[in-house]
Amino acid sequence: MTAFHLAQVNIALPVAPLDSAELAGFVAALDPVNAAADAAPGFVWRLQTEDGDATAVRGFGDDRIIVNMSVWESVEALADYVYRDPGHLAVLRRRREWFPKMAEAHTVLWWVPAGHRPTVAEAEQRLSLLREHGPSPEAFTFREPFPAPGGAQVRKDDDWMCPA
Repeated sequence: MTAFHLAQVNIALPVAPLDSAELAGFVAALDPVNAAADAAPGFVWRLQTEDGDATAVRGFGDDRIIVNMSVWESVEALADYVYRDPGHLAVLRRRREWFPKMAEAHTVLWWVPAGHRPTVAEAEQRLSLLREHGPSPEAFTFREPFPAPGGAQVRKDDDWMCPA
């Protein structure tokens, strides 16, 4: 068992309300994509309400923003799911239909002690650190990952499709 796990948050501003026809494809994909994440090797935890997803969670200074936050055993485990799971890839490829590109960083990774469940306030702080100072051991990206405290260097696969 490792002493640290990887936390991640990504946020998005939908083009329309979640109950709109424009977001129907995204909403239909939520349960299968979340179930695949829950079953993925290295998955530890994800933020969710009693509805089974986090679409009702608010934060980041805008009530329209959707928050996705999870914890994984490693950067590699998260990357394997994000960039290799067929269901997640299908949603990722269609994301511009549902979410315009954000002007600032919208995804951040950071290490947490094993067993810790990050809060939205913690995620806001980490995203702010990344936006203000760039990647660091406290807030980083897939493109510039940092090892866990006291851990080995993170393996960067050449085939990680790290979208901007």
